[in-house]
Amino acid sequence: MAHIIGIGTDIIECLRIGQMIERHGELFINRVYTDHEIQYCQSRKQAIQHFAGRWAAKEAILKALGTGWRKGISWRDVEVRNEPGGRPVVALRGGARDVVEQLGIAEMLISISHCRSHATAYALAQGIEKPAEEE
Repeated sequence: MAHIIGIGTDIIECLRIGQMIERHGELFINRVYTDHEIQYCQSRKQAIQHFAGRWAAKEAILKALGTGWRKGISWRDVEVRNEPGGRPVVALRGGARDVVEQLGIAEMLISISHCRSHATAYALAQGIEKPAEEE
């Protein structure tokens, strides 16, 4: 049986991410996004919306973990990929992976939406309940 360990949500203005990219360029992009995320977003017609969606997803995931940017977690420790049908999936490494293991999280679910002005994401950290031991 599964149980909820944490939830998180975030919303960001796409214009804000566009301004960060314009102001800081590759330095910003390479600090926040993984190579896979950069390739994915840059291949999309509305790249800024997709970068903003990934930003919101990373923030929502950390809220679901209950850590924020503490415990040795960096932006690139959290990656959002897409399955062939488009469903976003979460890949964690480094400090984020360590926290997931400590908390007993079996699955991290994510939903992302965006339009011209805003991007939003919702994350759900799910654990597996162990059956009560027989006495």
